[in-house]
Amino acid sequence: MAKTTKAKAITKAKTKAAPKAKTASKTAAKTKPTAKAKPAVTRAAKPLSQFAKVAPGELQTLFDYVRYALSRFAEADLAFAHGTTDPVAEAAFLVCDTLYLHPERFEEFAAARVTAAEGQQILEVIHRRVTTRLPAAYLVNKAYMLGLPFYVDERVIVPRSFIGELLGSHFDGEDGSLIADPEAVESVLDLCTGSGCLAVLASQRFPNARIDAVDVSPDALEVAAENIDIYELEDRVTLYQGDLFKPLGDTRYDLIISNPPYVDAQGMADLPDECRFEPELAFDGGADGLDIVRRILAEAKQHLTPTGGLLCEIGRGRDNIDAAFPDLPLLWLDTEESEAEVFWIAAADLT
Repeated sequence: MAKTTKAKAITKAKTKAAPKAKTASKTAAKTKPTAKAKPAVTRAAKPLSQFAKVAPGELQTLFDYVRYALSRFAEADLAFAHGTTDPVAEAAFLVCDTLYLHPERFEEFAAARVTAAEGQQILEVIHRRVTTRLPAAYLVNKAYMLGLPFYVDERVIVPRSFIGELLGSHFDGEDGSLIADPEAVESVLDLCTGSGCLAVLASQRFPNARIDAVDVSPDALEVAAENIDIYELEDRVTLYQGDLFKPLGDTRYDLIISNPPYVDAQGMADLPDECRFEPELAFDGGADGLDIVRRILAEAKQHLTPTGGLLCEIGRGRDNIDAAFPDLPLLWLDTEESEAEVFWIAAADLT
């Protein structure tokens, strides 16, 4: 069994671009250009000195600063769609990160007093979140999945896939598992890898597997390379730049996972300001949200082993995919916070 390595620290001081991805030499002949994020509609930022001025001693504990953040978030009518799906979780995330605490430890330290210097830092990050509407993960260059930290910046969508949870709940080798033995999985493909977080999680669930991860965006692959380095997986994870399966030749995998662009045209038009900081390419799934999903379903069988399967996230597009593929025996999977947003299909059932 491969040894799971501990993550290196993700520092807050990082402002330079991540190092170039260690990519394979095979690249697709044609790839789409990387789309830049649309500029968000921002409000004129008030100086911190004029921003809901806080007198010395008024806010003392972590809980006080979270309450203060909630009031400012509500006042600014912020949107929460980036891993922290409610204002309480986001406030606790920002407060804890400023204090170098894992967000899962908030309750443990909620009543702890904050120093004056720490309090000023917390107020500054709350001020930036409210006045710029920049997603919290971009403010601190960090996002969590299943309790693990990942480096993120504006070159990638903020990771928030349900696939990570499903790898733990439906691929554990126990009764009802979609794969009989996780240790027998030899190869996994992560399509549309973005920040590389799912490739990292797959490496932990399938300790003996080699992982290939593909993205059309060279910028995204630079961030993915950063996370592969943080988790010391350079010998197990290979990054490919290209359009879906094109850079992979005829390689086959025991498992393909993908969280592709799946937002439909109406959803793109309705994106909140916060989401417009993220790369448009990572969202846009065409008129009905299925442009990329159709291609994945059409080509996946040629890249799966006979006993393999495809795990694909499509958000709230089940009605569209059921209408487009009425004869496919898709197994819809639920998580604690989602219902039928991810499907599984075995290689034998693909046409």
